[in-house]
This record gives sequence, C-alpha cells and structure tokens, in this order.
Amino acid sequence: MAYRVLIVDDSPVMRSFIRRVMDVSGFECDRCLEAGDGEEALGLLRGEWVDIILTDINMPRMNGEQLLENLSEDDCLRSIPVLVVSTDATETRIQSMISLGAKGYVAKPFTPETLGRELTRLLGGNDA
Repeated sequence: MAYRVLIVDDSPVMRSFIRRVMDVSGFECDRCLEAGDGEEALGLLRGEWVDIILTDINMPRMNGEQLLENLSEDDCLRSIPVLVVSTDATETRIQSMISLGAKGYVAKPFTPETLGRELTRLLGGNDA
C-alpha cells in the first residue's frame, strides 16, 4: 500500500533529504506534500488528505509544537499520526511532543531503517 505523506520542515534541503531517505527505506509513498512551517501545513491539510505527517519542531511562523496543538483541536485532523523528526532528542522534548499528540519521534541524524520502521509502525504495519 502506498501512502500520502506531508513533510513539514523549514529547510527545503531537509525535506528533500527525508523524501530520499523514505525512498531508500522502501517505504511506499504515493504522494509527498511539503510545507515550510506549521501554518503552511495547516493550509495544505484544508485541501489534501494525508496518511501521516512528519514534522520538525523549530520553524518560523508556526513551530512543530503549535502545529500539534492545532491538529489536536481539529476533529478532522487529530486522527492523522504525527512523527516528529528533530535534532532535539532530549527526553524532556520528546515527552513534551508526545504529550502534545505526536505518535513517534526520530532524532536527526537517522538511518533509512529507523525512519522506515517508525513509518511502518505508525501506519499499522508490523513492528520491526
């Protein structure tokens, strides 16, 4: 099954890198949307359905925490699993993002296997 993915990161280079890593991991992506921050992501989600959101935390205008808060307040969007992909891998930050609704957390840098395993786990595949 191929999935629709939204990558939210203020760095176009990082968004492109995540797309390449997803390809290498074997994760089947039917459509990959991109947003430069949470505000742009919410705008895209008004017209597009996705199966999963991968988001950074530190971004301009609307950061990853604010994005999670907005998603949790929307009846239509709160069911979309969110995977945080961030350089901030402190236990405090991870727990904070999980408490806001994130379903998983991958620390940068990461391997294709790590990203693929988390995507599969969050989308109901086998736990690897």
